[in-house]
Amino acid sequence: MEVLPLVALIAGSAAVAGIARRTPVPAPLLLVAVGLVAAYVPGVPSYALDPHIVLPLLLPPLLHTAAVDSSYLDLRANMRPVALLSVGYVLFATLAVGYVAYLVMPALTLPVALVLGAVIAPPDAVAATAIARKLGLPNRITTILQGESLVNDATAITAYNVALAAAVGVSAGWAGGIAEFLVASVGGVGVGLLLMVPIHQLRKRLKEPLLQNTLSLLIPFVAYAAAERVHASGVLAVVVVALYLGHRNWQVDFATRLQEEAVWKVVAFVLESVVFALIGLQLPVVLKGLGEYEGLVAAWYAVVVFVAVVVARFLWVFPATFLPRLSARIRKREPDTDWKAPVIVGWAGMRGVVSLAIAFSVPVTVPHRNLILFLTFTTVIGTLVVQGLTLPPLIRVLKLPPKDLQAETLAEAQAQSQASRAAEDRLTELLEQPENSTLPPPLADRLRTVLERRRNAVWERLGEVNPVTGESADDVYRRLAREMIEAEREVFVSLRDARRIDDEMLRALLRRLDLEEAAAYRESG
Repeated sequence: MEVLPLVALIAGSAAVAGIARRTPVPAPLLLVAVGLVAAYVPGVPSYALDPHIVLPLLLPPLLHTAAVDSSYLDLRANMRPVALLSVGYVLFATLAVGYVAYLVMPALTLPVALVLGAVIAPPDAVAATAIARKLGLPNRITTILQGESLVNDATAITAYNVALAAAVGVSAGWAGGIAEFLVASVGGVGVGLLLMVPIHQLRKRLKEPLLQNTLSLLIPFVAYAAAERVHASGVLAVVVVALYLGHRNWQVDFATRLQEEAVWKVVAFVLESVVFALIGLQLPVVLKGLGEYEGLVAAWYAVVVFVAVVVARFLWVFPATFLPRLSARIRKREPDTDWKAPVIVGWAGMRGVVSLAIAFSVPVTVPHRNLILFLTFTTVIGTLVVQGLTLPPLIRVLKLPPKDLQAETLAEAQAQSQASRAAEDRLTELLEQPENSTLPPPLADRLRTVLERRRNAVWERLGEVNPVTGESADDVYRRLAREMIEAEREVFVSLRDARRIDDEMLRALLRRLDLEEAAAYRESG
């Protein structure tokens, strides 16, 4: 791709995603809609998805940032529902949707129909989890959706490879397919386990934040490539490494964490925006190859596949939720649930760019490849638009219990209070040591003041909101701190303009103020 179209794609996607933040419409849906319209605007170049770019270059960093931000402990606690969705459901959807397509579309052989089923089997939970966070869904549902999206791509890609081998006549049978699945999954996890500790040790030993962040950007590609090199699942390798690094992230220094968080936020924002825009931009490419099928017939096939995808998810989610709970051990270990949670999880099965990328990778020698591509595209668009737009009102209608923000803040305050007591005891112990006796009393008092301010900030968040301004004590503290810092900043700039300090000194002074402002924001927020 030429540079100018690529720049235009990134800039346009970022602009639309920025606009979406000011509207009630989730960014993925608005990006897809704008992409659909832009695809037919004169002068807009053709953006055909290349699976050799999407799978090895876009998927690893998206998986990495999602896994790093996930909770290993929460995922482990919800391993059963996550595994049932990310493995069991994907295989069930492959068979169910594939068999429905085989019955409805006489032209498709069963292996080709299963290729279609595998392509559209994995939900892309990026949009669903974004909506879940925005509406404050219970943590368990969000964790399950996140965990599903981290692993299901590996299951789908393996199922696709098995079905494709059958479609082109080189299948080794069911035994061979199961063996390939096991090799890919166990191998991917194994590669991740081999890489995660050495990579983490290397991160800790690199003392320069720039080098550490450079390594951080390379990690998902290294894990993916290493696993694919031995014909294992690169997706699982990336997820295993990222979960471990996220769980151990407290062991790297603060400068690396701050810089890494900012870097990956930008990377995730850009990639997610581009990915959803690309989905909409595929419409001309998809329709161009559909010439051999009549419009009404193709539309009928699209409706059937869409309905099959939606129904198959509910057919799996409800039994997978309630049948295991017949076991007393599972009922004791897992929190109780009602019918509302599986309804939300069932309706959150939106498809995304991974399905389209796999569809574009179907060899041209496979019969009815264009139909597979078209049905994948319509299913992705259909689930994003229909389910994406209706998920927020569905959540509001079901009135799921929201997060208990008061309880969360109380738990945070108690944890901060306990940590502050430990820090205060440690400070007293250090001040009694001879090598620290030269510390002036005002500086020792400042350490205690900062500690006390950090301890009180969380408790103040439990206070009442000002009825006039709508501000909490937290908001007032942040606003006043910023006003004070802004006054200092203006003085420094005026001194630079008067040539009383140079630009190098100005940058050093402004950096200190920036750190103070960041500290004020974090302590109060």
